Amino acid sequence: MMLALLGIAIAVLLIIRVPVAFAFLGPSILYMWIGGQSVGNALREVFNAADSFPMLAVPLFVLLGSLANRAGIADRLFRFALAVLARVRGSLGYVSIGTSVGFSWMSGSAVADAAALGKVQIPQMIREGYGRRFATGVSASSSLIAPVMPPSIPAVIYSGLAAVSTGALFAASVIPAIAMAIGLVIVVAVLVARNPRIQRGTFDGREVLASLKGVILPLITPVIILGGILGGVFTPTEAAAVAVVYILIIGVVQRSLTWRGLMEALKETALTTAAIMLIVASASLLGYILARERLPQLMTEAMFAISDDPTVFLLLVVVLCLVLGTVIDATAVLVLIVPILIPIANTYGVDPITLGVIAIVSLMIGLLTPPVGTVLFVTASVSRTRIGEVFRGTLPFLIPYIVIVLLAVLFPGIVAWLPGVLGL
Repeated sequence: MMLALLGIAIAVLLIIRVPVAFAFLGPSILYMWIGGQSVGNALREVFNAADSFPMLAVPLFVLLGSLANRAGIADRLFRFALAVLARVRGSLGYVSIGTSVGFSWMSGSAVADAAALGKVQIPQMIREGYGRRFATGVSASSSLIAPVMPPSIPAVIYSGLAAVSTGALFAASVIPAIAMAIGLVIVVAVLVARNPRIQRGTFDGREVLASLKGVILPLITPVIILGGILGGVFTPTEAAAVAVVYILIIGVVQRSLTWRGLMEALKETALTTAAIMLIVASASLLGYILARERLPQLMTEAMFAISDDPTVFLLLVVVLCLVLGTVIDATAVLVLIVPILIPIANTYGVDPITLGVIAIVSLMIGLLTPPVGTVLFVTASVSRTRIGEVFRGTLPFLIPYIVIVLLAVLFPGIVAWLPGVLGL
């Protein structure tokens, strides 16, 4: 009964738009106080959740993406991709995807990707006759590659919660992220073929060479991050710190990062990190309460009553993540469900790395679905388009994402292959 009342209180607070962290924190502390448990112990649980060395990578990766944006790297990637693909019909659609892939190696955040790239890509696509629905749809959908492709902020959070190797989770995420990009390319090809107004551009070799100079140095960043982590040179936190210093050097050498831009990046990082860590801390307290009430054991018994097949378990996880991702911030969902799902996954014999990739991709789809749909709101804001129009534009692009999740569930070896090859 108490758990039911706790759930109702949280649901009511979320419905009336109370921030997720406070919607979790307030009822959880009240629950412990009513139950005669120490409120001081609750606060210690909140503090300990944030006091984690692996979590130190989060603000560093947030800063890396913010600096890359302020240094104009997203704009330079867009210019280079546009020059290379100028002769391809529907090039701006493919450029949007390609730029998102390139920028994802530095941002790790769908919201940062959507904000940085959308304000450049969407107006140009509309001017070239692509249609507002297509322009916003492909820009918003391609931004979801960032939180899946390393360095992924959700992957850092998951690895800290599940006590698994961040490097292994990064490696496991590469193939799904590439598959997401390929799926988006296929959808763009189909939509472009049905729009006769879209024409080819003019290829300019000099523009390709000129734009190439601006992206050579930034594209070394993923080599530093992934090469350092997978090669055992850096921990993820150290790799993030080295990458931040490298981007700072690039910004100074190329004179693309101003003092004002640096201050704005630091401010943005502080605000974003504070929001993330507050969610992590409050959700961890709720998770602590659910663990005390033996919810993981009850869920294990309920799931085994349905089926003892690991595939069925993973399908249930996908459904859970898709539903929760539509109403709650993905970070909060991860902190809440990972401590519950890991023991169940162990009972089913499911690899926690595979579980992490499937959960993250499923949750990211929620960024494109109402009523929360953070990426929908960001894209609508930067393009001055109604939310409903943006959502209708993203619908065709959700198809490959759902297919990729189902393939990962049915053939988990796809996810586990690269970590196995690298010995992770």
